[in-house]
Amino acid sequence: MPLKVNFPGVMPIIFAGAILMIIQPILHFIPIKTVQGWAYYFNHETYSYLVFYAVLILAFSYFWVANMFNPVQISDNLKKEGAYIPGIRPGKSTADFLDGTMTRVTFAGAIFLTALAIFPMLLTKWLNVPYNVASFFGGTSLLIIVGVTIDTLSQMESHLVMKNYDGFLSRGRLRSRKG
Repeated sequence: MPLKVNFPGVMPIIFAGAILMIIQPILHFIPIKTVQGWAYYFNHETYSYLVFYAVLILAFSYFWVANMFNPVQISDNLKKEGAYIPGIRPGKSTADFLDGTMTRVTFAGAIFLTALAIFPMLLTKWLNVPYNVASFFGGTSLLIIVGVTIDTLSQMESHLVMKNYDGFLSRGRLRSRKG
């Protein structure tokens, strides 16, 4: 089942950052003084920026899941394969269950993404840690490193299983080609 806690990956952080990066210059170009004053709230050093950033990450997490996760298709695939979720009828009930479950799981993942994205900024603001140093403790770089490591390990595991080895990540003895 493709129910991941962080289903959208790093995409909500990228979308939120791109939108917030564009808003401030656009507000500066509008010749009305009141509108130009709003640009202050989109400065990356303000707390209002962090709030906008967090809200956009949460919103884009749900937007990504709504567009990419299709519970009806997964339900149909389970039904075609003769599989089911224990206690849930196949078909629409399964799709509704998957949709509700993914909504709750997405909430946890979106909160995690928001914390991961905002943590380096808070370290910079509260502890005066340079942002380049603080970004090592969180942010998209950490998420990308973990994702690439997990993907690499799963690819290595699939290659080893394909070549009839006992496995790389589980216990067991590796068999060599010689015998």
